Amino acid sequence: MGEGGLDKHQLAGLDHRERGFSRPVEFERAGDHFLAVLRYETVRISTDPHPAQDAALLALIQTLHRQGYRQLRTQVSFRHGVYLGSQELWVEYPDPAPPPQPEGLLSKLAGWFRPRTKKDRSS
Repeated sequence: MGEGGLDKHQLAGLDHRERGFSRPVEFERAGDHFLAVLRYETVRISTDPHPAQDAALLALIQTLHRQGYRQLRTQVSFRHGVYLGSQELWVEYPDPAPPPQPEGLLSKLAGWFRPRTKKDRSS
């Protein structure tokens, strides 16, 4: 484990290539602040300093979402340096909404051939 007294979380989800993964997230001190650090394959992703470990973890989740990671969830495995095993519940982070797709000619044509629902027919 890294520095004594810091938390450690297990992070699981799908990477930007839709492959499942599970890796530890560790925290590092930066003065009075904390950085969340994830090592995944050949990449080390680290957040900017945040006043609390939970804020740094949320910033890491947001960074991963922007990079295409999905279905992310975490579980605390160490709290204040004490090993918890898998006692804690998993916390799930909803995926961000996909950006709206522009309405192009092909999507309009595809819409003409898409089966209509009862709701479509009543309007």
